[in-house]
Amino acid sequence: MATLQDLKRRVRSIRNTRKITRAMELVAAARLRRAQARIEAMRPYADRMLELMAGTARASASLRGLPLLQRREVRTAAIVPVTGDRGLAGAFNAQVLRRSFALERRLRDEGVQVRFAVVGRKGASTLRFRRYEVDDAWSGFGDRPSYADAQAVAHRLAELYVDGDVDRVVVVYNRFVSPLVQRVTEQELLPISEEILRRGEEEEQEERALRGDFIYEPEPEEILARLLPVYLETELYRALLESSASEQGARMTAMRSASKSAGELIDSLTLAMNRARQAEITQEILEVVAGADALNA
Repeated sequence: MATLQDLKRRVRSIRNTRKITRAMELVAAARLRRAQARIEAMRPYADRMLELMAGTARASASLRGLPLLQRREVRTAAIVPVTGDRGLAGAFNAQVLRRSFALERRLRDEGVQVRFAVVGRKGASTLRFRRYEVDDAWSGFGDRPSYADAQAVAHRLAELYVDGDVDRVVVVYNRFVSPLVQRVTEQELLPISEEILRRGEEEEQEERALRGDFIYEPEPEEILARLLPVYLETELYRALLESSASEQGARMTAMRSASKSAGELIDSLTLAMNRARQAEITQEILEVVAGADALNA
């Protein structure tokens, strides 16, 4: 049975741990608010980019010469799991990796070769621990991703696709719903679907009727060839922002749960410590009474 000093030492240690978890919860909450604000600020830009691409695509005579739109037989696919650089975030990293491994098994069953390009230190270390070959890895920007970080990832993935090294690129990330809910999402980045270019056609046609038609200079095909890589960068940037917000929400929830568990453990240990102290006092009283009875006898 633990002594009184052991119980005091454990209570002191758990209180110190609870201070750390509470501080991490507050830090994660502040970062989550900033991440949500960045997502809200980016959405109008992404929507406008999609509208501009759709209008340019409709004005183009042909889309066959654009390499990022070209579909071909899928022999090699690249999976891009977006994880964090640190742990202590509940199931945030594990659920992305589980979905990535399930996707890999599904693709291999279809006879498709799989390559991994991972974002985040946790994902890269897990893949290497399981003896997977990691072709590309990016890290160091999980808490606050910038557009330049998304550009670096997008340029490499576009290069792999245009050179024919991969025939399909799928990104797996946590989509932010709320601090308590993060949904794992699979999104096919490459090839870019032509259906995306047809979204919002009716709205864009109504707006064009009000503003008049456009004269394109240079040709629409050339403009679209420049817009498609920017669209790829924007989609990756959105995925990085969603993943960052999801990580902070998961960490905040995990640290709150840890603080609550620490409080419950402190209460139970305090109760055990009080019982041990009471038992010591009772034992001392019994020894004094027994000694007095022995002297009187």
